[in-house]
Amino acid sequence: MNFKLLSLLALGSLPIAMAGPLAYAVCQTGCNMVAVTCYSVAGFTFGAVAAPAAPPLILACNAAQGACMATCAATALLAPIP
Repeated sequence: MNFKLLSLLALGSLPIAMAGPLAYAVCQTGCNMVAVTCYSVAGFTFGAVAAPAAPPLILACNAAQGACMATCAATALLAPIP
């Protein structure tokens, strides 16, 4: 047997690996970057606004970040390595 065929057979017998945790981390980082940008456009610092005193624009930023992270959890955790 040649080396290429043997390598292909060995790799083909391995179980499918999932990239879920890494893909999830990258997706969450993207969500956080968008939230920080949203806060700065509104004139606030991300993480420094108390929820009861937050203006409606900040509440919208928080809602968008929550939706983004929920989408990450629903999709990225199931992403296989190509």
